[in-house]
Amino acid sequence: MRNKFYFLLFFSLLISQLQLSTGFAQVRNDQQTLKINELEYLEMPGLNVMLAHDYYPGGHQSGISIIQNGVRVGSNGDMRLEPTPGPGHAQPKVGKRMVDRERQIISVRMQYPDPEKDRKGFGPIIYPDLNFSYEVKIQPAGKSFRVIVDLDKPLPDEWIGKVGFIFELFPGNLFGKSYYMDQSFGIFPRQANGPGTRNKEGIYEIAPLATGKKLTIAPETERLRITIENLKGNNLQLIDGRALVQSGWYIVRSTVPKDATKNAIEWLITPNALPGWKYDPVVQVSQVGYHPAQQKVAMIELDRADERRFPATLFRVSENGGLEKVLQSTPKEWGNFLRYHYLQFDFSSIQKSGMYQVQYGDYRTQPFQINTQVFKRHVWQPVLEYFLPVQMCHMRINDRSRVWHGLCHMDDARMSLINHNHFDGYIQGPSTLTKYQPGESVPGLNIGGWHDAGDYDMRVESQATEVSILAMAYEQFGVNYDNTTINQETRIVEMQQPDGKNDVLQQIEHGALSVVGGYKSMGRLYRGIIEPTRRQYSHLGDAATMTDNKPYNSKEMGLSFMELQTNNRLINGSSRISGEPNAPDDRWVFTENNPGRELQVAAGMAAAARVLKGYNDELASDCLKLATELWDRTKETNPVQRVELAVELLVTTGDNKYSDFLTKNTADIAKNIARTGWIVGRSLRMIKDSQYHNAIIAAVKAHRALVEEQEKKTPYGMPYEPDIWGAGWGIQDFGVQQYFLHTSFPEIFPETFMLHAMNFVLGVHPGTNTSSFASGVGSKSLTVAYGINRDDWSYIPGGVGSGTALIRPDFPELLEWPYLWQQTEYVLGGGSSNLMFLVLAADKLLNK
Repeated sequence: MRNKFYFLLFFSLLISQLQLSTGFAQVRNDQQTLKINELEYLEMPGLNVMLAHDYYPGGHQSGISIIQNGVRVGSNGDMRLEPTPGPGHAQPKVGKRMVDRERQIISVRMQYPDPEKDRKGFGPIIYPDLNFSYEVKIQPAGKSFRVIVDLDKPLPDEWIGKVGFIFELFPGNLFGKSYYMDQSFGIFPRQANGPGTRNKEGIYEIAPLATGKKLTIAPETERLRITIENLKGNNLQLIDGRALVQSGWYIVRSTVPKDATKNAIEWLITPNALPGWKYDPVVQVSQVGYHPAQQKVAMIELDRADERRFPATLFRVSENGGLEKVLQSTPKEWGNFLRYHYLQFDFSSIQKSGMYQVQYGDYRTQPFQINTQVFKRHVWQPVLEYFLPVQMCHMRINDRSRVWHGLCHMDDARMSLINHNHFDGYIQGPSTLTKYQPGESVPGLNIGGWHDAGDYDMRVESQATEVSILAMAYEQFGVNYDNTTINQETRIVEMQQPDGKNDVLQQIEHGALSVVGGYKSMGRLYRGIIEPTRRQYSHLGDAATMTDNKPYNSKEMGLSFMELQTNNRLINGSSRISGEPNAPDDRWVFTENNPGRELQVAAGMAAAARVLKGYNDELASDCLKLATELWDRTKETNPVQRVELAVELLVTTGDNKYSDFLTKNTADIAKNIARTGWIVGRSLRMIKDSQYHNAIIAAVKAHRALVEEQEKKTPYGMPYEPDIWGAGWGIQDFGVQQYFLHTSFPEIFPETFMLHAMNFVLGVHPGTNTSSFASGVGSKSLTVAYGINRDDWSYIPGGVGSGTALIRPDFPELLEWPYLWQQTEYVLGGGSSNLMFLVLAADKLLNK
């Protein structure tokens, strides 16, 4: 749902710089009163209060955030125009954070509306006819802090009672906990309950849980207790923010009084910081385990103020029960990273097979393996057995007694509107770029492909990249695995039932069918296929219920496509028009002129052509035809964009014109070696040009030095710069690239960077949640994730979440919560298959 492109657009708005150098010395405030620290937030032991370090309100990271006793309890403290803001609602423009250390005030100016939000990629934003500016301030008051909002001018009368300051409380901490609002009280409900009403705009709102002047949250729980007092103006409201979307949080709100400007909002917030609180030590290991020949280092994460040191102990789990101590030593001091201090416990010398646990102080890890067969079973297979089959579009997915989803989207797809800014990055320009008119059904699109894992759209680059990584895994490791029946004629998948065919090839075929089908119908690639309405876009049910599976007939309906797109029933109402047999619910197909993407997709199809030969010769021929035609007609301005396709076509065809292109562009390739090195390594054996070889090898050596320098900044043995979005997918990409750098240049790049990347995803990553990002893989893993079944608080085996995210500037977080896409979302395009590749690579390299 929130793809990398979408995130990068948000990222451009972020206003603070993250300091990650291990030499950065943060001065800790050990007094029991809040003070502004060097990172420009309020701090005391057990309490941090940030203002405008993050600006990602859709991901519940913006405005004022509170971290209390090591737990983020709330965020998004800001002025909003609705009681429960949701997708498409207006957001303010954020100014520069200002820090007045003398007066101990942190402030930021905001302004409605923010026209930047309506630029490319965000889709249409609802902008009411209201312009106002304001300043949000936080100021310590002993163990409490004040929130003050000053408006530049009073609100118009028609906005009184609508505009208010909100603070969102993370529900996962509070289910079943109690609250007091003045003399009323209750329990935070597990699900959103009525009664509710529709406001004047027709939007459904749940009645507040409570109203009053003073709210006490979780009074029975010392670690989570917070008191919020409204010092002036209207009452506080405690609202269940899940009226419109399941992903909402609880909201504390007070509206702006009539004629208010100075101190229009003034709250006093008192989180209960436990006296002398320190972060408990955490030990991070691979939840799967290690090969005996592999470097094995447990990371120990400590509070920076924790001066205690304990021995680290490795226990072997005895076959007869109990634990046997096999190694005990003083961990090595590594240094500071983010807000923590790190120790390293190296147990690489232990090679005896068995189950093991590491203990430091009172913390003991989950059991993990040391075994030459550790990567042979239960690690990469769930990607192929579960995750990819579940994501298959245009199929019915049976899993023994379960149906993951029925036959879906057989009405794909209608040509998008022109001059249209959709949502989730989809934009159609002034032409369809095809012979099809807006609203016209395009044939050849209701076959193959995978749903984007967090929702149901299909981006062409995701389809092609998935095909590419599977093709590389098939070629590099000779994967021959069959545990799924896939029948393209009956459109039925039977999981856990072999059919005598290689599952990897069947999945490659499924992805290629979608890309080739669109290309043959339209004479060009599709940009993507996505739902026409936001209601469908946020669909949480069976994919088969999103549309009626019947191509829409506009003549039968008697409405033109242009008329339908303005029809509120379609855009904002039900995902299908109730009671009407001919529903305009078909997904839309978008096109674009994007040379870089065309060349990227063509590279994936060139790889598919090689591996499908002998399995599906007709499709293999179509893939190669697509790749060579795009090679001939695509007009890019940067030759580096063509390098991957040149290498894939060289390997596939052996044609000298592709090697000639590479040698001709040696300088550009070498200059961009961080991007191209892992790709062109495979070309060296096919190109005898010594100048080309020498330039590439010299550039790769320089790149190795850069990677080593970046590695030194983190304790995790590889470059890692955390962001709002979890870094797991990027680290997997890095790991795959490192495999090819190692195998192509073994004297320059070691295998360790790749293995560290794999371990990071499997549990060796920052924060208290040491789960494997791969659901169902390892002793402890993500079992509540942002997949198509997220509303069931469940997971898809083999899906790999985005992973530990950063609450800026320095707090790593991985919540057990199914609705934070930046932490637990699955994606297509290598998000899970890259882990499959890394595990297969580790098994090959360590068992050679």
